Amino acid sequence: MAIIDLSTISTLAPKKLEKSDIKDKTEKNLKKLQQLQSVLYAQSKFSVLVILQGLDASGKDGVVKKLFSGVDPLGCDVKAFKAPTEEERSHDFLWRIHQHAPAKGNIQIFNRSHYEDLLVPRVEKWIDDEEIKKRFHHINQFEKLLIDHQALIFKFYLHISPEEQQERFEERLTNPEKKWKYKASDLITAQHWDEYREAYHDIFLHCNDPVQWHIIPADQNWYKEYLISKIIIDELEKLPLHYPEIKE
Repeated sequence: MAIIDLSTISTLAPKKLEKSDIKDKTEKNLKKLQQLQSVLYAQSKFSVLVILQGLDASGKDGVVKKLFSGVDPLGCDVKAFKAPTEEERSHDFLWRIHQHAPAKGNIQIFNRSHYEDLLVPRVEKWIDDEEIKKRFHHINQFEKLLIDHQALIFKFYLHISPEEQQERFEERLTNPEKKWKYKASDLITAQHWDEYREAYHDIFLHCNDPVQWHIIPADQNWYKEYLISKIIIDELEKLPLHYPEIKE
């Protein structure tokens, strides 16, 4: 299995691409996604799970707002996983995740996910290496279970540079529309950039099967949105989606 090294992957779009052309393609992709989701919901045979991971300010909220705001809300749900509650901590780490797995016909978006339980506890040293290995295994089995239940899973890592992250933190302090997103803890987390990168590298290595990770350059929103929409559409079009026949 090829090792994913984030330090060798650009956070920017290829220079040859024209921003206006890519944005036009994205708009076409969004219309196609709406059509496919309509059939997915009507057929109720397959489900979709979209996992968005990335360091703070990598643009996870923006992806949800841009790519999925036009789909039918009856068949699309978003769950943002934050620090576990006291009740959630009293169960196994996947308990709170599994109850939000997508039902057939639905698209479920995880804005942060079960992979947070391989990141923060590791960086903060709340769990040891042996527990981390166990969680790798449990997550792989969990995703395999969803696939066996006709789920199509997408795992996107939004790959942002330290420079772009800092600019977005500063914008949160000056832009009234984004100031609500500012948390002093984000700056503390950013100080552990290398530790989080190392944790992600291990995730890519040990949790890349049965579902492979897509590394999405995230410094430019227009390119990030295009890539994610294209990947989702390409895979949805491989499914035998069709409107159900009327039952006599």
